[in-house]
Amino acid sequence: MRLVVAAVVEREDRRLLIGQRRRSDTSALKWEFPGGKVREGEGLEEALARELREELGVTVLKSRKIGQVRHRYANTAEEWEIHFFAVKIAEKEITPRVFEQIAWVLKGEMDFPPRQQTAGPRSSRTFSRHNPRHRRGR
Repeated sequence: MRLVVAAVVEREDRRLLIGQRRRSDTSALKWEFPGGKVREGEGLEEALARELREELGVTVLKSRKIGQVRHRYANTAEEWEIHFFAVKIAEKEITPRVFEQIAWVLKGEMDFPPRQQTAGPRSSRTFSRHNPRHRRGR
């Protein structure tokens, strides 16, 4: 089983941070919560801090696990265990390092497939829609 961490970063205006995968990535141009695979010997929160530093250049001030889900993508036999964390970051300005772009969206603005209607613990880490209704921002 592959362990993955995902950050749910929420601003004061209740908007959540999502990033759009690059055109050259697997699941190209799909939207996701920041995060990624946990490395061998790495703790979940350690992986979360590393991934956010690599993907967005941000520092995690606080994190709290809010749930987890097991998921199997259609094109793989391997099962993924995704751990979701509510995260507070130090930076106000964010520079996407590995994303095509980032956006701050309200939960209702995210468009999921029918089986993934909610953000966070009950959803897959990757969104299906290529053009969500959102406010872009850095």
